[in-house]
Amino acid sequence: MTATRPHLFASILLLVGMIVVIFSALGFEHLGGYVPCMLCLLQRDPYYVGIPVAVLAVLSSLFGLPSKVTRVLLGIAAILMLVGAGLGVYHAGVEWGFWEGPATCSTSVNAVTKNAGSLLDDINTQHGPSCTDATLRVLGLSFAGWNVIVSLVLAAIGFRGAAKRA
Repeated sequence: MTATRPHLFASILLLVGMIVVIFSALGFEHLGGYVPCMLCLLQRDPYYVGIPVAVLAVLSSLFGLPSKVTRVLLGIAAILMLVGAGLGVYHAGVEWGFWEGPATCSTSVNAVTKNAGSLLDDINTQHGPSCTDATLRVLGLSFAGWNVIVSLVLAAIGFRGAAKRA
């Protein structure tokens, strides 16, 4: 067993968790028909950056690099998840009316037709959802609210793994 093996489980758990979140978001969008707003899309960015960092943490652990390398990568991924939680809190606050969201808070993802004959008309008439409207609430929480919880759990996994001494 190499020095970084104690970090392997945390690295894999963090990586799998991030992948599940992103595939769930994409599934709700492409299979479920939920059109994300601009803040919804912004909340995915920490995952898009964090997944490659978590992959590097897994590889670092597998190839027996010094445990400090894996621990730093886990810490970076955990910080990215804290950023994701912060974005989720901001978005949930916008949805609950605690503060105002960006003035341009909408998107045209999946709102524009692929019919070339009406494409220009659709660009001017169809708009994505507002960031103030939660499209779905489960147990009282919107996607943004659930993102806060999941991001905090993933951050805890990353920080706990980073804190382990080999």
